[in-house]
Amino acid sequence: MHPKLFEPSSFVFNLLIGFLGAIIGMQLIVTLGITPNTAIIGALIAMLIARMPGAVFQKFKSIHRQNLVQTTISGATFGAANALLLPIGIPFLLGQPNLVVPVLIGVTFALLIDATILYKIFDTRIFPASNAWPPGVATGEAILAGDKGGKRGRLLLYGTGLGLIGSYFGISMSAFGVAFIGNIWALMMWGIGLLVKGYDKQLFGVSIDKYYIPHGIMVGAGLVALIQVIWILLKKRTDAQSSVAESAATVETGAELAPTDIRLPLTRSDRDISKAVLYGFLAYLICALFLALVTGLWAHMSVAAMIGWIIFAAFVALAHELIVGLSAMHAGWFPAFAVALISLVVGMMFHFPAVPLAVLVAYAAATGPAFADMGYDFKAGWILRANYSRAYELEGRRQQYWASLLGFAAALVIVAIFHRNYFAHGLIPPVDKVYIATIKAGLTDPHIATNLLLWAIPGAIVQLIGGPSRQIGILFATGLLITNPLAGWAVLVGIAIRLIVLKIYGKQAESTMSILAAGFIAGDALYGFFNSVYKFFGTAKK
Repeated sequence: MHPKLFEPSSFVFNLLIGFLGAIIGMQLIVTLGITPNTAIIGALIAMLIARMPGAVFQKFKSIHRQNLVQTTISGATFGAANALLLPIGIPFLLGQPNLVVPVLIGVTFALLIDATILYKIFDTRIFPASNAWPPGVATGEAILAGDKGGKRGRLLLYGTGLGLIGSYFGISMSAFGVAFIGNIWALMMWGIGLLVKGYDKQLFGVSIDKYYIPHGIMVGAGLVALIQVIWILLKKRTDAQSSVAESAATVETGAELAPTDIRLPLTRSDRDISKAVLYGFLAYLICALFLALVTGLWAHMSVAAMIGWIIFAAFVALAHELIVGLSAMHAGWFPAFAVALISLVVGMMFHFPAVPLAVLVAYAAATGPAFADMGYDFKAGWILRANYSRAYELEGRRQQYWASLLGFAAALVIVAIFHRNYFAHGLIPPVDKVYIATIKAGLTDPHIATNLLLWAIPGAIVQLIGGPSRQIGILFATGLLITNPLAGWAVLVGIAIRLIVLKIYGKQAESTMSILAAGFIAGDALYGFFNSVYKFFGTAKK
């Protein structure tokens, strides 16, 4: 029987760790503008607790209880920072402090919908558990290594050490590690996108952001990705086994693992996808209606315009989480801030007023990060439950879902109590200032719409060429939205090394590379976390 979250000792400890994660998330996103992945930290804390004397602490020797701990702290961190504090900072900066509490209530519901949809469609043909989900691999392998030790533990330790050293010298070791476990085609396009963005001024003499090229490409790729999802839902499968056979046939020998190259049959069906997407969209519609009413949007728009806003907001929320989720699944990185900005710019093309635009981007920003983060946590759990039955896997995932909700509850409490104090002292997520500056600039220039539509065409074409399994359009656009050329070099060098190793040693080398890659990612996460904390305290002293 899988350990239960609501066992008294587990519940209390997970709640406390959730409060810790929420505080960490809030502090770092307002001071540094980023949210670190605390899943590894949570796993390490659980491992340390398991080594303390006492029967209560001995329970945490279970890798599955450790999995629940890392799920809770991870959910609390991303929930507090990205899904709650960041959205409510937008109306505050716009000079509408009266909307902060209504928006907080609305985005809390959005966060729950976001997480529930992921729970319902994780390990389907769209979001298979067997796909990369790189931070989840790192967390799962770290927990296994701590439990088993031996060669696996040594490999992870070596990888973590190299990850720490490389990160210290400015190398993106998470990108390097992802190259060993993700879809090669998707990651190659991501790396190319990172390099094009990183050297755009040298290549073209101007920043590609000026002409909204990355945004347009993401719009085109995102729309095609949504159509591909709908196509998958409508496409009839008379024999479930034929789906597995087709998936196996797409695996490129010695090059990559296709998303549906699985150890076990998928635990969710196409029917689950259909229900989750349909009911999820309806839930987002209701949530958008609630937000429109409690924030008084009728005072800023006509009834027809408000109905259009509600439908558009629901569509944006669903599209945002799917795009962010696909990026996170393949690359372990997701452009949540940038995709929310795209939603804002498209909303401006519909000539929504300032307040509805602020609520719109807050709503969009609240969806996606938790979706991606839960995917990582579920991936970690899937790795830990690899030798168990399907029933055990589903029960473990259900317990993780509850652990995430507990993390969200802790996040809501912390944000509700402390947000006024933060805002009073000018502690607001930096990206909120970008959103407000964009709104105030009144980007209604028809040239922006033209550029978005123009560059949406190549984005759509690239996404079509790659098909729904590789998502090369989404990943290329993701790279174009991130300024980190070193990550681009790291992922392309990593892919080259991976191909060479597979050519020399064959598929038996994949296990070793995966564990080392998990170490690289874990080392990068640990360095990033403690470096962020160090910078925070350094800033606080000044």
